[in-house]
Amino acid sequence: MTVEGAAPETTLHGVLVDVYGIGVLLLGESGTGKSECALDLVTRGHRLVADDVVEVERESDRLVIGRGPSRIGHHMEIRGLGIINIRDLFGVAAIRYRKRIELVVRLEAWRPEDEYDRLGVEEQTYPILGAPIPMLRIPVSAGRNIAILVEVAARNHLLKLMGVHAARNFAAQLSERQAGETQDTDLPRYSQDDTE
Repeated sequence: MTVEGAAPETTLHGVLVDVYGIGVLLLGESGTGKSECALDLVTRGHRLVADDVVEVERESDRLVIGRGPSRIGHHMEIRGLGIINIRDLFGVAAIRYRKRIELVVRLEAWRPEDEYDRLGVEEQTYPILGAPIPMLRIPVSAGRNIAILVEVAARNHLLKLMGVHAARNFAAQLSERQAGETQDTDLPRYSQDDTE
């Protein structure tokens, strides 16, 4: 519900973490490992904002802020462990009370028939309160270290903000190389007999 004149708000089922200063919202069906991924990130020095329920508020066209409900605080539910308190376990440096959402990572159960982005040239977005947030889909399967993938996604997002887009640069270099090879094949070929 939105009060007239107040910023639009909503609630999302997900986990919000601060990874290298980037607010990463983890979304996905129950059981895809969102909380476990967030716990792994916290043990690697990143910060938990909210687990399970993320209260979201849009402060401007592209500025979306997330926080955890005060009744939950910085508690997490981890299957097999139960409820844990991140602040008590890891200290105040392991938590944040609010964070701008800059990247959405959608965790999905691996399905061999689904197609996943392999190059990263085309960017997808996830609308939150009308604001388009960059989004990645990461398939989850046994043996994949999702926390490392999320860390790399956050680092890569930082590079994009600085104007460095690895996938597009690679595609451009490949196109230039292919164009050069095409020009080489268009040149007339002379045999040794032709020059004598």
